[in-house]
Amino acid sequence: MSVRRKLFFTIASFIVGMGIVYGLMTQFVIAGILKGVLDDDRSPQINALSQMFLDYYVQHGESWSGVEQLDVKLPGVEQMEDVGYALLAKDTEGTLIKTGYVDVEQMLGLGIRKKLRWEGNTIAILVYYDAEVAKSAKLHYGIRGSGIFVLLVGMILFVILSLWVAFLLSKRLTAPLRALITGIDRLGQGELGVQVPVVTKDEYATVANAFNLMSTQLAQAEKVRKNLTADVAHELRTPLTIIRGKLDQLQQEGRLIEPERLLSLQDECIRLTKLVDDLHQLSLAEAKKLHLEKKWTSIPDLLERCIERVKLDAEHKFIRVTLLSAPNIPLVEVDPNRMMQVFLNLLVNAVRYTPVGGKVQVRVETGAGETDTGKLLIQVSDTGEGIDADQLPLLFNRFYRTDEARTRNKGGMGLGLAISQELVRLHEGSIEASSVRGKGTTFTVKLPIS
Repeated sequence: MSVRRKLFFTIASFIVGMGIVYGLMTQFVIAGILKGVLDDDRSPQINALSQMFLDYYVQHGESWSGVEQLDVKLPGVEQMEDVGYALLAKDTEGTLIKTGYVDVEQMLGLGIRKKLRWEGNTIAILVYYDAEVAKSAKLHYGIRGSGIFVLLVGMILFVILSLWVAFLLSKRLTAPLRALITGIDRLGQGELGVQVPVVTKDEYATVANAFNLMSTQLAQAEKVRKNLTADVAHELRTPLTIIRGKLDQLQQEGRLIEPERLLSLQDECIRLTKLVDDLHQLSLAEAKKLHLEKKWTSIPDLLERCIERVKLDAEHKFIRVTLLSAPNIPLVEVDPNRMMQVFLNLLVNAVRYTPVGGKVQVRVETGAGETDTGKLLIQVSDTGEGIDADQLPLLFNRFYRTDEARTRNKGGMGLGLAISQELVRLHEGSIEASSVRGKGTTFTVKLPIS
């Protein structure tokens, strides 16, 4: 059974049940009110008659024998012909013991009844009747019958209207779910990136937004996979083409090969080896299978060693590399070799893309605020040309370079930042980039302080 039908039947059952309960309670209340009014209206006369018959019953040895001859008088009633009464025996037939002045059937149908009790037992039933009682009884039955009819018709109309509202409500509430099911079916058929409309602001919207995000991520992952295949093929094709061309040339010359002429082949082999190693390392990091040897490490000391490694290249471009460290920086538990690989990559990129005479600044401090408390922040900033805002989310993709016109020798293979990101994630940290076009770029690494 569909969710829509379950919801409809649940609401419908509740409505019908509440309608029945409401109708019964209303009927009992009306009947109780009318009965109370009639009983209270003639209680003095009824009590007087009851006492008169009880006295007769006791005085005659607990017997009704001869009660037919009893002269009944009521206080305050001058014309007894206007009053009717009947005394019924307490048996299955309701045998008539005594009656007076009024038609018996009319009196029994419209009169007020009261049980006569003696020593805890019911000895007879007294029926009292007069014109006002008859009028009240007719009003009682008329109101009760009309009330039942109106209540029944109203309840039927209410239930029908409520069921229609429940049908529309269930249809409306499940509409986002039906749209989501359609989107899931399309996604299952391979239509990656499909989006479902978000028309509410409740839990359905949360699910729809999660589905849209998942669909978008699947489409992006598929695009990345295809691009990766093309990029790997391109990266492998270039050195292989060079190696093959050189080998063909040397083979055609048919003479001894000087060692110097093999240097270019060796460079391409080294490039191929590095590419394969980087891809292997990246795949292990993404699969969380890269082994880490964590130690308590001073990040400022580690950064000083990294700066020494890039100092020579920086001096060739007259770039000043500085390290600013806040006092009392705590030790963090990291793999120093892996984190040096991350910082070296950031520093090499910063020096590479900073113009002659520029600056590269490294800052280390403990985080503050709700999001950075308990974290160590390492920032690597340069004064290069900067990166456009729309390119920042793509920096950590494999083989991505902000300028596709750059040669591989100048811009690298585009795996360094992807590897750095995975290494930082293995340390339960994060890395992000911010940039202002024409002013420079800043990479921020956040590591947890144990």
